[in-house]
Amino acid sequence: MIFIAVYFAVMFLFMGIGLYPILEKMYPAEDPLFKLNEYILAWLAFELIFRFFMQSLPVVQIKPLLLQNIKKHKVINFVLLKSLFSFYNILPVLIYVPFAVVVAVKSNHSVISMIAWACSVLFFSFSVNYFNFLIKKKFAEDLKSFLPAIIFILALAGLEYFNVFPVSEKFGIFLNYVLEMPYLAVLPLILVVMFFVWVRNTLKKKFYLDTGLKTKQREVKSQDFEWLKRFGDVATFLQLDMKLIWRNKRPKTTVYLSFFFLLYGLLFFTNSVYEGMPVMFVFAGIFITGIFMINFGQFVPSWDASYYQMIMSQNIPMRKYLASKAALISFSIIILSILSTPYVYFGWNILLIIFVCALYNLGVNVPLLMFTGSFNKKRIDLEKSPFMNYQGTGAAQWLVAIPLLAVPLGIFYLFYKVFSFNIGLLAIGVLGIIGIVLRNYLMDRITIQYKKNKYAMIHGYKQTGD
Repeated sequence: MIFIAVYFAVMFLFMGIGLYPILEKMYPAEDPLFKLNEYILAWLAFELIFRFFMQSLPVVQIKPLLLQNIKKHKVINFVLLKSLFSFYNILPVLIYVPFAVVVAVKSNHSVISMIAWACSVLFFSFSVNYFNFLIKKKFAEDLKSFLPAIIFILALAGLEYFNVFPVSEKFGIFLNYVLEMPYLAVLPLILVVMFFVWVRNTLKKKFYLDTGLKTKQREVKSQDFEWLKRFGDVATFLQLDMKLIWRNKRPKTTVYLSFFFLLYGLLFFTNSVYEGMPVMFVFAGIFITGIFMINFGQFVPSWDASYYQMIMSQNIPMRKYLASKAALISFSIIILSILSTPYVYFGWNILLIIFVCALYNLGVNVPLLMFTGSFNKKRIDLEKSPFMNYQGTGAAQWLVAIPLLAVPLGIFYLFYKVFSFNIGLLAIGVLGIIGIVLRNYLMDRITIQYKKNKYAMIHGYKQTGD
């Protein structure tokens, strides 16, 4: 994680330094700074989405503090100010400040103007930080109360997309005015303060010892998934897995993400940059059809950590238990493959890639994930969000990414370069078919591995620390 943080910090720093000459070359007839201002709003929108999925909110155990002679507003202010020093707020500084310095040196814009501009865009970024705080609190507790803000954001996006009103351009004009009248930088500062006060008041309402003691009364809707009984011996286990997904936040979010990432192929299939890089299409095919397999399968059997010891003490055949997990993951691959068929719009070869990659996932990657699951020894809290949550993640989860994604890409690329595109697809498709044919044999060997690590896994799941 430290390496990744340093890597992105250096990349953003280089981007801030090199952005001016890049824009100068791309738009020789326009001022690079004015051109960048037109895209700042789009960048802030992307930053909000990125923060929502990746940024963890600062956490402070408030109950011990409430027993001390410490004023509530001091603790709340500490939490909110602490969020400003997160890694996600350092990255904008590494872009905007070096860019402002380069512009001040290479252009006619004054130092005062660039300081005002840099402060303005940083204040907007800090506003996004607190807005994300609000969204996460509202999204987690009551989405309906936040619908007006969501509708407003979608309305602005619609006006921009359909060219009804150039929202980004008007936002860029404001930043241009900041360059001419630096005192306008106080407006973004006021916006930060407004969001700060809004979040502080939201947190203050929950700042009591008995917060959360009174629970909401609601009707519980149970799903028995009776239709799964047609699957024979593994039906009982499939029903348990479906109930686990249905009732708990983390696995349920994994399902939602799987449907969301069906759109991931649009990044590759619509981009002309990848037209001569079919290996990237294979990557998209593996990812789209296997996203649930990756997110859910890599934590088998950690999902059952809270009662794994009980399962192992019952007269439950390990082979059937694992077969049910493999069946659930395989079913998800088939469903995602069917839902991916609209990609035929970009050509029959794209659809062929998706189906071949699904075949590879079924035959090779499913047994692979089942095997690596025998090394999982960390429990998972099913009610925690999966975003930036490394609970349950061990060495097995990081190492499995190499054979899971790199191996099929390498095999395809080798046969594609030596022979042809179709031969490359045929190679990974044949491997998938071989894996399906050998499924029973592979599952038998995997079962032996689980039995070997049975007591080590039980001991690991007893540990309550993350």
